[in-house]
Amino acid sequence: MPKLDLAKLTPRMGSNYPAPFDQPCLSRSGLRVSDAGGLTQFGANLITLPPGAWSSQRHHHSHEDEIVFIVSGHPTLYEGSEGIPLAPGDVTVHPMGDGIAHHMKNESDEDVTYLVIGGRNPYSDNVIYPDIDLDLPANGTTERIYQRKDGTPY
Repeated sequence: MPKLDLAKLTPRMGSNYPAPFDQPCLSRSGLRVSDAGGLTQFGANLITLPPGAWSSQRHHHSHEDEIVFIVSGHPTLYEGSEGIPLAPGDVTVHPMGDGIAHHMKNESDEDVTYLVIGGRNPYSDNVIYPDIDLDLPANGTTERIYQRKDGTPY
């Protein structure tokens, strides 16, 4: 199965963030290409952001690297308050443990498509969302639960 038929994959819509943090990502769609190919060591997703959509809430990982390749469109990368314009062919890298929170927004009038590839280490990866009252701590399993910064679950 070296070639995937992307037309046969079912897109995953939105995000699994608890409300209201899911709102900016509701129109995001993604194809889980690594899962479709039976890969287990890393995740690869082909994501489409319509105008106005966000890739995610701004976050960073303790134990998972991420790399993003812009396929089409012109998203804006945010690592702080100032945006970095991106274009097709651009690549962004987000090393685990660097503490630099990031996300992209589609502030253009056309769809943005990008490939994101990242580690799969839910057993020890903590996802930190510095701008909002949300954390996704590792709990030694693949079934992590979003919680508030004070440790209470959503």
